[in-house]
Amino acid sequence: MIRLASSSLTRAKLLQSANIDFIQESVDFDEDSIFASTPKNFVYQATLGKYEANLRAFGYKDYPLLVADTVVTAHNQILRKAKDEDEAREILMTQSASVTSIITCMIYQSPKMKLIDISSTDYVFEEFDLDDLNRFIDSGEWRGKAGACMVEGFCKKYIKEVRGNESTAMGLNTELLKRFI
Repeated sequence: MIRLASSSLTRAKLLQSANIDFIQESVDFDEDSIFASTPKNFVYQATLGKYEANLRAFGYKDYPLLVADTVVTAHNQILRKAKDEDEAREILMTQSASVTSIITCMIYQSPKMKLIDISSTDYVFEEFDLDDLNRFIDSGEWRGKAGACMVEGFCKKYIKEVRGNESTAMGLNTELLKRFI
């Protein structure tokens, strides 16, 4: 049994699919305070901040601690969670007919070991259909999603090529995690 220090439903589903027993509880960390020069540095700093906050709150003696963060990037831009429809449209158009990298960092801490991993999955997208994009924007499904998109949702039909693990793109490299636990 591990403690998933994340409120992400997708991460919980990934652990369930990987047959990893867990409890899910976490404390918040303010990612807006992070200043990073690269997407990998940003996701590492965010994960480290979450790790430190959750380590103080829970420790890892009763259950190993697992924290993670994900960042979406295209054209060397970090594509955060959109604040409104216009920003969602702009973020999605950055990914259209482009390579989008989804970078996930995780820290796993147990009494016996500490694992820090930064993994990346690249998606090569076809050009997004504007009518389809507008329907997606109107649906509101982009809210709360880094890069305003989920590869298992709207973006799925536009994928031309995938390089890396799908679980990494969904928020947690469960293939690697399973090898260590």
